[in-house]
Amino acid sequence: MCTAATYQTRDFYFGRTLDYEFSYGDEIVITPRNFPFPFREAALPARRYAMIGMAHVAAPAEGEPALPLYYEAVNEKGLGIAGLNFVGSAAYFGPAPGKDNIAQWELIPWLLGQCASLAEAQALLARLNLRNLAFAPALPPAQLHWLVADKTGALTVESVPEGLKIYDNPVGVLANNPSFDKQLFALNNYRRLTAGPAPNTFAPGLALAEYSRGMGALGLPGDLSSQSRFVRAAFVRMNSASGEGEAESVGQFFHILGAVEQQRGCCVLENGGQEITLYTCCCNASRGIYYYTTYGNRQITAVELHRENLDGAALVRYAPITEEQIARQN
Repeated sequence: MCTAATYQTRDFYFGRTLDYEFSYGDEIVITPRNFPFPFREAALPARRYAMIGMAHVAAPAEGEPALPLYYEAVNEKGLGIAGLNFVGSAAYFGPAPGKDNIAQWELIPWLLGQCASLAEAQALLARLNLRNLAFAPALPPAQLHWLVADKTGALTVESVPEGLKIYDNPVGVLANNPSFDKQLFALNNYRRLTAGPAPNTFAPGLALAEYSRGMGALGLPGDLSSQSRFVRAAFVRMNSASGEGEAESVGQFFHILGAVEQQRGCCVLENGGQEITLYTCCCNASRGIYYYTTYGNRQITAVELHRENLDGAALVRYAPITEEQIARQN
């Protein structure tokens, strides 16, 4: 499972955790402006922005070009998208006349390639029909929903049996199931949480003392379920405070998502696998810098979009560093 979040200081930050029991061979991938992405049923947009994110690069069939299957990405204009598992709830459809018919795995490059802002993305999404097309026989359509955001705000996009739903996302956070409207409604159960000292409202005339710091957050869920992760990430993100500098902002963003990361052995699956936070990323969407950590490497590593030739036609790929990098002081 996964959790995505946004954060605003001087710059706009966008990122997520990716929680799963194994990796598909993830890479940090830059798609430059002139990469010829072959959409199945849509024309290649005339305007194409460069983007950077984590992806699995694969070819749909032997002899065909390899394409980036992005988990999340930001483009050169500061717009970001993250896809999160939405198993059992997502639905995709047959072709729809008058709509933009886009496969699930094409959504991120289709949107980021031609939208410079959240407002442009929202206008484009109004014409979207997500198709039930497989990328390859061994890769059926992943059941996902998406957090789309820039410095002006955030949206959640869900394709469900009733059709495409687009929600304003006032908390800048998304987890997995249930649907976003239910995730957001559940915050009503935690309206008494506070980052400051908690008032005693148990009963009139009964003196109850705070015996510890942090009791304002008493009742904040700590389990690994997607609903609990949503509540916890929303509370931490919306009460988070940091300086405006890059190091402070990036560090604070990793602390926000650190509140929902998964440790090996704490989430054992029915097949015996163990879900862990494979990686956490923080994108400075304003400057095109992709920061990440992996489960085996807690040191923050950066890849910069604008250090590459963005007018190129070939993918730029970096394997993530997965072995622990320890800085020694003596």
